Amino acid sequence: MQSDWIDTFLDLAETRSFNRSAERLGLTQSTVSGRIAALEAELGARLFTRSRAGTDLTTEGLKFLPHARAIRHAHAEARAAVTPLGEAAIHIRLGIQSDLAPPLVGPWMEGLRSRLPDASFYLEPDFSAQMCRDLATGALDFAILYTPHPGPDLHFTTLGEARYRLISSDTDRIADLDPRRAIRANFAPAFEMAHRAALPRMAEAPVAAGQTATILSLLARLGGSAYVLEDSAGELLATGRFRFVTDAPVIGQPVHAATHLKNRTKPLYRTLMRAAQAVLAKV
Repeated sequence: MQSDWIDTFLDLAETRSFNRSAERLGLTQSTVSGRIAALEAELGARLFTRSRAGTDLTTEGLKFLPHARAIRHAHAEARAAVTPLGEAAIHIRLGIQSDLAPPLVGPWMEGLRSRLPDASFYLEPDFSAQMCRDLATGALDFAILYTPHPGPDLHFTTLGEARYRLISSDTDRIADLDPRRAIRANFAPAFEMAHRAALPRMAEAPVAAGQTATILSLLARLGGSAYVLEDSAGELLATGRFRFVTDAPVIGQPVHAATHLKNRTKPLYRTLMRAAQAVLAKV
């Protein structure tokens, strides 16, 4: 079972699009399809189904997903274990909230590489609950996440907040929104509560999603309205087809740094914190 098969599977599980995964991985669509086919043949199970609505994990694919993540973690650990100390004295395993990954991973890694030039990094976008579990078991060293899941071995620090704004292809006023053409965003429990309080009619939306990149893709195809990360809306706004709903409230989603309790006083943790604070200030 090759590591590039696992990487391709995990990326496709996130994008749910062979075309999008091919673009993100710098591959042809046929290569992505070939890797998935090879992995399915190795496992003797179908992992994805394709339809006009998109690509979805099968039941077997959902069962394999946590194992694929564990395999990637183990592969990263194995590589770190045999890396000569002169090449990378520190190996740091990082997690980041899935919805923050597209705008933040590049600037974050740039900041980390400038602060820790001799370190190597493993970075994985994920959701808060899984990252908290990985921090507790030592599979991650540090994470930027939305929802702290308190545990006796975890330490959390508030970094700030991510700003979400409502955009629409139909109107710039709340009163004219059509719930039937809305996409209900659900990025975290705190966000969902604020969303319901601000726009209770949006609870009737026929489609819901938990990632800005997915919502932007749906809006581009279907039109309608949805909350998205403010700084990620630029491409749709630039088309002239979409606009901000000016009287809709901005929803601020708290963002936290997390680490294992034993690491909270280490100089390395403070360095990771400073890099995270610097990049979040730009969101």
